[in-house]
Amino acid sequence: MKMASSNIFKGDKTIWGIVLLLSIVSLLAVYSSTGTLAFRFQNGSTLHYLLRHGVLLIVGIFLILIFQNISVKIYNKISIVLILITIPLMLFTLLSGVSINQASRWITVPGTQISFQSSDFAKFALIVYVARFLAKHQDDTAADFKRDFNILTVCILLICGLILPANFSTAALLFVTSLMLLFLGRVKIKHILKLLGIGTLLVGLFISISLLFFENKGRVTTWLSRIDIFNKSEVVSNNDKNFQIEQSKIAIASGGFFGKGPGNSTQRNFLPHPYSDFIFAIIIEEYGFVGAFIILFAYLVLFFRAGIIVKRSRTAFPAFLSVGLILLLVLQALINMGVATGIFPVTGQTLPLISMGGTSIIFTTLSIGIILNVSILNARLKDKSNDEKEKEDMPQTEINKEETLNVEPQNIA
Repeated sequence: MKMASSNIFKGDKTIWGIVLLLSIVSLLAVYSSTGTLAFRFQNGSTLHYLLRHGVLLIVGIFLILIFQNISVKIYNKISIVLILITIPLMLFTLLSGVSINQASRWITVPGTQISFQSSDFAKFALIVYVARFLAKHQDDTAADFKRDFNILTVCILLICGLILPANFSTAALLFVTSLMLLFLGRVKIKHILKLLGIGTLLVGLFISISLLFFENKGRVTTWLSRIDIFNKSEVVSNNDKNFQIEQSKIAIASGGFFGKGPGNSTQRNFLPHPYSDFIFAIIIEEYGFVGAFIILFAYLVLFFRAGIIVKRSRTAFPAFLSVGLILLLVLQALINMGVATGIFPVTGQTLPLISMGGTSIIFTTLSIGIILNVSILNARLKDKSNDEKEKEDMPQTEINKEETLNVEPQNIA
């Protein structure tokens, strides 16, 4: 039985343990926090959302099992194709996507009611492309480095720019992750600062134009309002603009050290989006500081284990791809927790593997599957290296003896 499970759940067992732990927490938290949503759309039955979310988690685990067996070399080969798909996809989303709260983030598949958030695909595609660039140019003295870096700069700015109008936090997260990945890839600081400078200039230009021509309209006004509320030292009660963070802080304060217990949250009935953006506040209310610490510790261990996998990688592309994917996942988790606790302004970032949402679960589990594939690759290369070393250390007489014993007897009849 143990042998069969090890053949299915391959790679780093600690990462598998964290995935299962966060999935269980996710089921409990989503079931507890969807009461209001169920009352509005499902006649009070939260079982509908529990079953739907459970199916999504099962699909996610199935995706991990698939992608842990797909060689990372494939992503290197299709990285350009992913970028060529991403740019028109994000342009279509911006112009014709489903608009929620003045933000076009979703695309509905024609003829169905299935929708997905295209920015998750864009994040994955760009990280793959940056990893390919770094693997190709570990030495920036190469003749085509300048040309390729200029192309990379255009891709980063264009994709982040297409995400920006509808989702500032995702664009900023992807841009910062790309910069961090370039830094870890030993790209010279002058190139990184050049990219940072151009990006900052374009964002400033976008905000200025938006305020000039679309005053009191669009997402820029929402961003500035959230930042203004965050910077205020005193929170004005009964203000719709700070209602979310007020309710989140109430949930956290009432949770105490051990929490109220599973299913006993009261702020889930008042807090907007308690099952996605602010699910961490519900977890703290029900499981207290202890529950919050376990969740935070789980993400940090996930980051640490991925770091070990990267350190053991023998080739550049798998290492950089793993770094980029784990940075995206963990930074997103920290931002979500920071928003819920009032450390950051309100954003729309979900808590990976815990928040309710199909697209987020799909691309999170896909990323984990790729990281696990790299750990499997590392183990195979290590075993191969050990076998070769043992053969080198073996006395020549023993090698000859071994080869003699392995020769099949010939038929001399």
